[in-house]
Amino acid sequence: MNSEIIDVTLKQDFDKLNLTVQSDVKIKNIKETTMKTQELFEVLEQNQDKPLLFEYAPNLLVGANYHITEVKHLTVDSVDCGANTDNWNETIIQLWESPSELGKTEFMSVYKAMGILKKVGKMKAYDLDAEVKFEYSNATFHTAQLFVNDFEIRNNNLIFKLAIEKTDCKAKETCGLPVEEEAVSANVGSCCSPESGCC
Repeated sequence: MNSEIIDVTLKQDFDKLNLTVQSDVKIKNIKETTMKTQELFEVLEQNQDKPLLFEYAPNLLVGANYHITEVKHLTVDSVDCGANTDNWNETIIQLWESPSELGKTEFMSVYKAMGILKKVGKMKAYDLDAEVKFEYSNATFHTAQLFVNDFEIRNNNLIFKLAIEKTDCKAKETCGLPVEEEAVSANVGSCCSPESGCC
């Protein structure tokens, strides 16, 4: 089976699932403060009776054949291009689409997902203040760790809307790149150009 056929089978869009905007839609936008592990658990706890869906790109859903295959407790210890050090923890939850369940239409319930995550927590404790991300890929979408951009209740489904975090220069002042000029043309020298002195 070629990748195009697999991709068409795996992708479940909003039209197929009849997920049009209804009066019961509730959205929480958390773009400015990424979702923490504690908040994820709170949202799940409040919606145990609903199917759990993930939108990995605009109007594209992780297939109903997904499984939660791994939970990573990650500690990041970094040095940026301005020679500043930082460290933080992340919770990475991996989603994998099973090739043996390509025609599946019923999504995992929030209740079942909570059971999996709680079992993990009994084996290795969560840092509840850690940012939570979902690791996912399919035939046409490269493996990426996606942060939770927002979530919504639509047609009695809990939908987490995921997004890719863009790379960035965290030392703009040191590198001589004003913060207000983040969205600059590709022709303008980047903060890590040879003459900037930051790298």
